[in-house]
Amino acid sequence: MMQGRELQKNNDLFFTCSLIAYIARRTKNKPVDVVDALGEDTIAKIYELADVYHSDNIDRVSDDFIEECHIQQGNFDNVAECEYSVPTHWDIGKVYKRLILMVEAKEQKGVVNALLTAYHSKVSDLIEDYNSSFYYDNPQTIFATYENDGIPE
Repeated sequence: MMQGRELQKNNDLFFTCSLIAYIARRTKNKPVDVVDALGEDTIAKIYELADVYHSDNIDRVSDDFIEECHIQQGNFDNVAECEYSVPTHWDIGKVYKRLILMVEAKEQKGVVNALLTAYHSKVSDLIEDYNSSFYYDNPQTIFATYENDGIPE
């Protein structure tokens, strides 16, 4: 029984989602575009080795994946467009982690498949709009919106 700590694999998912957010910001791409560029196999590798990558410098880790997966610079800059306090890549990683765990449980998918589904859903655009309050809504509301095909309840 664990007390006060989350499961290691949940923490690995948190790091994976935070790295996706970090790469998206560095390359000015939507997170879904980063997910597509990384691909299922690379995302599975990041998730499986997250404890190793997490102990390294995130700039170096992200540079390696940007180069390895040939991620080009885009023109999506939700950070520059934000009129309020910008959530960190860790904040956004936590939002996606919670959503993905709910998708995995509800749809009985593996975590990587649930990740792909979540990032390709309409709710991802809502999470990435930092001028709205959606990204810091409670996890159940975000999941309900996901289930409602991106239409807030």
